[in-house]
Order: sequence, then structure tokens, then C-alpha cells
Amino acid sequence: MNSTIERIFPFLRKQKPVAAPVQESYRKFIQKYPEYESTRIMDEIRKKEFSRLDTQSHVYLDFTGGGLYAQSQINNHMEMLSSGVFGNPHSSNPTSHHSTEVTESARNYVLKYFNTSNEEYRCIFTLNASGALKLLGEAYPFEKGDHYLLTYDNHNSVNGIREFAHQKGAETTYAEVLSPELRINESVLIQHLNTIQGNNKLFAFPAQSNVSGVKHDLVWVEYAQKLGWDVLLDAAAFVPGNRLDLQTVKPDFVSISFYKMFGYPTGIGCLLIKNDKIRKLHRPWFAGGTVSFVSVMEQEFNFGEFEARFEDGTINYLNIPAVEIGLKWLESIGIQTIQKRVSILTDYLIQSLSQLKHSNGKPLIQIYGPKNIINRGGTVIMNFFDADENRYLFSDIEKMANQQKISLRTGCFCNPGLDETISQVTRERLHQFVSCNMKELSHSEVVQFFEKERGSVRVSLGYVSNFHDVNAFLIFAGSLLNQKIKVGTLSPQPVTEIKKESQMG
Repeated sequence: MNSTIERIFPFLRKQKPVAAPVQESYRKFIQKYPEYESTRIMDEIRKKEFSRLDTQSHVYLDFTGGGLYAQSQINNHMEMLSSGVFGNPHSSNPTSHHSTEVTESARNYVLKYFNTSNEEYRCIFTLNASGALKLLGEAYPFEKGDHYLLTYDNHNSVNGIREFAHQKGAETTYAEVLSPELRINESVLIQHLNTIQGNNKLFAFPAQSNVSGVKHDLVWVEYAQKLGWDVLLDAAAFVPGNRLDLQTVKPDFVSISFYKMFGYPTGIGCLLIKNDKIRKLHRPWFAGGTVSFVSVMEQEFNFGEFEARFEDGTINYLNIPAVEIGLKWLESIGIQTIQKRVSILTDYLIQSLSQLKHSNGKPLIQIYGPKNIINRGGTVIMNFFDADENRYLFSDIEKMANQQKISLRTGCFCNPGLDETISQVTRERLHQFVSCNMKELSHSEVVQFFEKERGSVRVSLGYVSNFHDVNAFLIFAGSLLNQKIKVGTLSPQPVTEIKKESQMG
């Protein structure tokens, strides 16, 4: 075992986690959650399509970070590639025509999957959800007097759009979330939506938090639109386990990442745009594939129609067909089955973690966000505390989990607003940090500065998670009970000290 881990956690040299009788634990689990049996098809699917997990003894608990692909997805895609000849689609020759056919088939299937069509929305393929959000940010017609409104709970790729707004003279406002549930402060959001003025107003929020698992009410979409707002719905964390019906809720823009839904292919996401908003977007440049006319002598150009004006260069025409394969794969399982299984396992995880207490009665785990499964997904964020209520560094928890081949995620999860909320980082502390020239600091120095103040542990369940995955994590967590450990070696330092060390090193 890593010597640093042993030094910080000396008790790990003396004992190994003792597994509870799995059969007895499972019996009690089924007794409490009998409806879990109705999702047993997932156990057969896991055995057939994801045998590599159990063969290699992996406990995968990072589905919000990335989904896992089924073996049949790879087989179907490889068969398509090995039996076909595909050329660059920007032509009309036979191989180009073939690429165009499979690309448009995938594009139409994406719209079908979300219960819409190209009569209402257009599907723009991008590198990922972040690429979709960047495309929107650079093309949205912010001007002086306009506004960008978003919630504290947003991924950094949504936060980043504010920089485009600032560059064009628009203002940005955040609506806070409230502890302990980490849900949107409705009264504050209503006030902002009703009072903020501007010719172009964009409101952005996630359908589901990538950190807390909270499902934010989609009623905000129509509410904001009636008040003159364009609405961006970040659906990246929502659609892996939930149905987004674009006949029921109709945001103006939707960002999606496909690998988070079904693991393969990576490097493809999409931006769904309502047809009546396409002409509102003004791209700051053109590229190969996005134009119908370009002149060098006159220095003029015309954009292509619909999707073409947004897809720069040559699209990923060999991988895009795998998106359709992945969507059909999810449909073959059934989104309701996935939702039920994840919901049951999440509830079991939360309730079991809440019962882990040291012999002195102090809790081992603090969970942030909802402590039940009402309007929440399978993402659970937490921190660990020893018997003396000292907080474990999240980085140390990850190192110990790695030793057990448990894949979880730690840090701030590209969601600083939620991290600042749950970590209760003061504005004074943040001001102390940003008042120095923080651009001179490396990532490790930033982490060191906030080491004991920010970050947490995230466990996220997905469609092939099972009881044994959750049980393995509970055994791992239980091994830390009744321990008094030396909690890390780093403590927050003055920024000047970090800058001094940076200049010396």
C-alpha cells in the first residue's frame, strides 16, 4: 500500500476492511426494496454486456463523469465500419453520400428520442456538451443592456458563457441555491426573472445537478419564456437516466453529451436549437462546411442553412452513427427500468451511509443535498469525518478508494457555485485569493490553498449499477469507523506564501 496513505492513515496497516455477509445484506436489501426484483433484467445485461466490470473486480461509481458502453454497441459499430465505405460527407460521390445518409439518420434519431422533429428543433453535433455551450455562448447576440441569468448550481461550461456576455457588454446575475436541499431559491429566481430588463435575455440552469443529483423543476422553462427570456437547459446529467420530452417542455436550447448517456462514442455531443431561434444566433466566424458562398476578392460570405452553419469543418462522420446505436440500446432497456433501479440503489446508499456512526455517536458521513429520492438522481455528494469530527481530505479518500479498485470522483466537479455553497467558503476567503495575481498560481497551488475548505467526494450510480457495487462502497466507508486519524498534512496558506513558493520553484 502507498506509504503516504499508510503514514496518514496508520490504522490501514493493522487491518483490512471486513466484508459483511453479502448474502445476508442482500436479503435485507430485497426485503426493504422488493420492487428491485422487477429490474433483474439489468443483472442479465450486466453479465452479458459488461462482464469486464466483474472479471476485473471494478466497482464503478462515476456514471456522472462518464457512462459505460455495452459490448453490443461496439460490435454493432465495428460491423458497420468494417462492412461499409465512408467518405467525407462534403461531396456527392457514393462514399460521401453514404456518410451523409448515416449522419442524417443519427441526427433524426436524436430528435425522435427526445420526442421532437426537425419541424421544431435542429440537432447540431458538437464535440461534447461543453462544445455545444461554447457554440451558443459565442453566437448569442448579447449587447450592452442585455442579461445572462443563471443559478449557483451550474457546470463551468455554463458559467463560462458569462465571459461572452461580459465581452459584449451584457451583465450576469446568479440566483442562489439553498442548503441543505441545494435547490433553487425560488423567491429570488422569480424576482430576477420578473425584474431584469434587456432586449436579449438568456436564462440557464441544469435539469439535474452534476454534483448534488437534484432535479430542478422544468417548469422554470415556460415560466421564464413567458417573461421574454430565452432558456438554455443543460441536460447532460439528466438524460442518462430520465426522459426529456420536448413536447412537454420546450427550452430554446438544450446541451447534451452522449458518452454520459451510454459510454460510447466519446467526443460527440449536441446542441438542440428551436427552429425559431436559429436566426437569432450570430456566429463570429465561418469555417469549412459552414458556408454556402465565400469570396476572397470581395471578402464576403454566406452561411449555410440550419445545421450546416454551426458544424465547423468535417464532422465526426465515422462515430456519429454510433450515437443512434447507443440511443437504440437505451431504448431496448427502457428508461423507466433504468430510473427505477438507480432510484432504489440511491435510496439504499443514502439511508445506509446516514446510519454509519462512530462509537461516540458522531456521524462518519455528511451528505449534501436531499437525503431522500424525491426529485433527485443517482448522484450523491459527501464528506468523511473521523471520530473527533476532523474532516478527511477528499484526495485521501480517493487514494484509499483507488486501493480497493473503487472508481469515484472527488474535488469541486466543475461546479464552483455549488461547492462554495456546501463548503461554506466565505466571500472574504475568496476575495483574499482573487485579490492576488491568481493567474500565477498552478492548479496544485490553488488546491493547496483551499485544501481543507473546498471539495468533496461524489458517488454516482448508473444503469448497470447493482447492489454489490453499493455494498462494496458501504464496506469501504465502514472501514473508516471509529478511527482517529492524522488528517492530511496540508493546511490553508496565505496567498503570498504560495506565490513566494511558486516563484522560488
